[in-house]
This record gives sequence, structure tokens and C-alpha cells, in this order.
Amino acid sequence: MTLTSGIEQQAARSLTSVHHVPSPRPSIELRRVKHVNAESDTKGVASVRGDDWERSSTERNWAQTASPKGRKWLEVQYACLCLALFLAGWNDGTNGPLIPRIQRHYNVNFTLVSLIFIANCVGFVGGATANVILTYKVGFGKVSSNYHPAAIAYGIQAPAPPFPFFVLAPALNGFGMAVQDAQANGYVASLDNHKEVRMGILHAIYGLGAFSAPLVSTQFSTMRHWSYHYFSSLGLAVTSAVLAVVIFRFKTQEECLLEIGQHPEETESGEHSAYRQIFRLRAVHLMAFFILIYVGVEVTIGGWIVTYIIHVRGGGPTSGYISSGFFGGLTFGRVALLWVNSKVIGERRAIFLYTLLALGLEVVIWRVPSLIGNAVTISIVGVLLGPIYPIVMNHAARILPHLLLTGSIGWIAGLGQAGSAAIPFITGALAASSGIWTLHPLLIGMIGLLLVLWALVPGKKRAD
Repeated sequence: MTLTSGIEQQAARSLTSVHHVPSPRPSIELRRVKHVNAESDTKGVASVRGDDWERSSTERNWAQTASPKGRKWLEVQYACLCLALFLAGWNDGTNGPLIPRIQRHYNVNFTLVSLIFIANCVGFVGGATANVILTYKVGFGKVSSNYHPAAIAYGIQAPAPPFPFFVLAPALNGFGMAVQDAQANGYVASLDNHKEVRMGILHAIYGLGAFSAPLVSTQFSTMRHWSYHYFSSLGLAVTSAVLAVVIFRFKTQEECLLEIGQHPEETESGEHSAYRQIFRLRAVHLMAFFILIYVGVEVTIGGWIVTYIIHVRGGGPTSGYISSGFFGGLTFGRVALLWVNSKVIGERRAIFLYTLLALGLEVVIWRVPSLIGNAVTISIVGVLLGPIYPIVMNHAARILPHLLLTGSIGWIAGLGQAGSAAIPFITGALAASSGIWTLHPLLIGMIGLLLVLWALVPGKKRAD
């Protein structure tokens, strides 16, 4: 079939739909794909429809087929996923103000306290690896309702047990958070209804959680029972688990999508086949490594900036609020720059621009010895880094094979969470050997690496 005849047939189908009730997905032809070309992520194919046309088409089809009940249920599902990301942000924002208190309570140095991040990293990598198989074998509803590892971890840490128990509990937490983060990102990326905006808001809610946690943990850090902060985290985890069970009811992702009036595309049968195909895609590994470094930079700033301000800039106990300022900027950037990213700069160019500006501001923070100036500048860095994560998730949804999208985004998001443990640990090890002043040179190097990695990520549309 020639390109011209294909366009004529498409036009004929569109004219026919004016006089007949439209099918659930009139402009999308689903094909069963047994094996996805491993190089499709770099070569791409010519497409008659542009990205904007395809996006508006799928949104229009959903608007035609979704009932009022389905529309309302979508918002309920989305709110539940936002709570999962709020908990993830809360978890990542907790440690910054507590690290100095943990050091004093257990009488440990930077290297030993950084073992918290190593345990987290082990859990994150395990969760990211298991998520690909769990997605296809167990199902979205059951996996997304599993908050038990995080709840157990918080329950262990709340009474401030002996240091080995306290420092190993985050491994359970990391496993649970990696899976929850991956499932939420994969589900939102599969939506037909404004998924770019929803992805931005989803991660703004993560930023809101990371902004809120230091406000609370800073208060607990000055109390006798400082570890009781983890009871608040436990309450959030239990609440999230109950809501996930009630809303998703252990159903598969396809069943959940049908409840909101969206007809899911066919997915690859067999978790082992999907697992192999995902890991043959070069773009998946590039974006996973990019997100690993990005999340590592984000959590390192939020986790270690308080210690840096206290030891290098002479800040006091309330320096924990600077961590909230950073995550507040992160939240603001993810919402306020949505229109700029898509309509003015373009999402791919936006990452280059924001990363370069953040790199320059990190140099300013390092070289200018001003407590107030550093606090303000670190918030601006948060604004610039904020939009990057949702942009990468949207880009993945555009260039990766749709049949493997949920598993692929799950791996990218899950492995990326390992960065929130690995790079903060490296920071702690460097601080123990050379001093906490090494924080900003390390961050500058990591942000520079982000520029290189993003240049290597393919920019072409996926081939299904």
C-alpha cells in the first residue's frame, strides 16, 4: 500500500465516522507485535500523523467514548496515584533535616550515616528489577496496593532501634517505593486524557511531599523523640495502601483503564518475552541512567544541603527549612513551566536550557559564601530542575514501543530511584574523607553528565 492510498483510506474512514457511531478508537489500528525491533528506538519511522495530531486524536476519542462516571473515576484513580507520589516525595524529603540528629544520636560519621542511602539503593534496584516481571505476572492493582515494605520500614525506624536495624530498614522502603513510583508513572503515561499535563502535576505532587516533609522533620529533629517522625510516614503509607485497595481493587491495568472508558492497546503476552525486549532497547537504558543521575542530584541537594549550610555557612538548627525551599521550587517549576516547556521552548530543548542554568547556579552557590544567597539560589535550582523528570517520562511515552511502554517506564522510574540512594551515599563518603564542601563540585559534575546523557537520548518517534 502506498502512502497516498493510505491517506485516502484514512480520510474515507474519517468521513464515514460522521454518519455512524464511532468505534472506541477509530483512528488507531492495533497490530499484534510479537517482537519489537531493538533498534527501533534510535531509527524511528516516517509517520503520516504528527505527534500533536496523534495526541489530540487519542484525547478526542477518549472524550467521545468515556461516560461521566468514567471521567469522575479517572480523577479518583489519579488522586490515588498522586498520593503515592506524595509519599515518595515525603520519603525523599525526610532525611535532610534528620541526618545531623541521627549522627548525634548514634555517634556515627558521614560514611556510616550514608549507609542509610546504600540500603535504600539495594531496595530500589531490587524493586525496579522485580517491577518489570510483577507488572505482567501479578498485575497493576495488586502491585500498586503493596505498601507493606514501606510500612514495615517506618515501623522499624520509629522507635529508634539499634543502628544496624535503623540503617537496614530503608532497604524494605526502597523496594516498596521503587515499585509504587514505577506503577504510577506507567499508568499515567498510558492515559489518553492530557497525560503530559497529568504527568507534570503528578510529579509536582511528589515535590509537594518533599517540600512538606522537611517542615515536619525539622521540628522533630529538635525533640527528644526525634524518630517519632517516622510514625507520620507510617500513617501516610497505611492511608495510601487502604485507598489503593479500595480504588484499584487488585485489578489489572487494562481493567482499570476500561473503567474510565479507555480501551487499552494490546500488550505483549508473557513477562519473560517483554522483559527481554525491554532490555534490548537502547533508549530505555539511556533514559534510565539519565533519571538515575537526575534523581540522585535532586535527593542529594535536598538531603545534604542542610548539613552543608550548617558546617560550611554557619547555619543554625532551622537550616532544615532550606531543604523545603529547594523542594518548594521543584514543585513550582513542575507546574509553572508546563506551558513554557511545550509551547515556547519545546520539551527536549527545555532540558538542555534548564540543566545549563542549574549548572551555572550551582557554581554560584559553591563560590559565593552567603547564607541567604545560597538559600535563595538553591530554591531557584529547584525551579529549574523540577520540570525535567516529567519531561523525560513524556518523551519516553513518545519514542518507546507502546506495547512495552508500561514495563519500560516502570524500569526507568524504578532504577532512577536508585540514584536517590547511590549519589547521596557517594556524597557522604566524600564528606567523610575530604569535607562536606565537596557537595557542590560533585553536583556540578553530575549535572554536566546529565547534559551528555540527554544529548544521547533519541529524539525520534517510536515504531510500534
